[in-house]
Amino acid sequence: MSLSGKRVAITGSGGSLGSAMVREALKSGARVAALDRSEFSPGAAEGAVLLGGIDLTKPEDSQRALAAAAERLGGLDALVNIAGGFKWEKIASGGIEVWDQMYAINLRTAVNATRAALPFLTHEGGRIVNVGSLAAAHAGAGMGAYAASKSGVARLTEALAEELKDQGVTVNAVLPSIIDTPANRKDMPNADFTRWVRPEALAGVILFLLSDAASVVTGALIPVAGRV
Repeated sequence: MSLSGKRVAITGSGGSLGSAMVREALKSGARVAALDRSEFSPGAAEGAVLLGGIDLTKPEDSQRALAAAAERLGGLDALVNIAGGFKWEKIASGGIEVWDQMYAINLRTAVNATRAALPFLTHEGGRIVNVGSLAAAHAGAGMGAYAASKSGVARLTEALAEELKDQGVTVNAVLPSIIDTPANRKDMPNADFTRWVRPEALAGVILFLLSDAASVVTGALIPVAGRV
């Protein structure tokens, strides 16, 4: 899937999915700005513009980061919102703090990054892809806060798709099940990892949504479940 010449900003680029997305986007011919809360190690994401130390929960940090990305790339054609996290905690034994935390890192980051990118993206062929979760459709025990925040990502996707459809900008979300990451393998050592979604495979779906071939797809919430 060619993204030759496309200018793409990717949040959460330091994580397993984010780093895979950066690699796959670069291989497809895109010019990439990689954003993350942590600083990048030397040699990370070779070929990308690296913007570390960005707190996307803060609107002002988001605006500075996306403006810097647009300046370094000569504009923006796409934004991929991957920044986020997960915490398992039951409602009765947990606190309200985890709800605030999941909202902040999964939904607030996506809203802030999107709002900051819009001045550079609202042109024909603009693309926004959010990473939601299948858990948003049906939350299991201990996943209430996480699922609620990812449900917010789905509603953000739908609302923004309606707002931007007359400008030729598409907004979609992928909804993965369990992504095959070192952290998930550590937490679930007895699982069959072959049934999970590889980061590179999920990145491939996102690449399609960023491509010209997906110009007629907007407001979609696309399950990427592997064999879970």
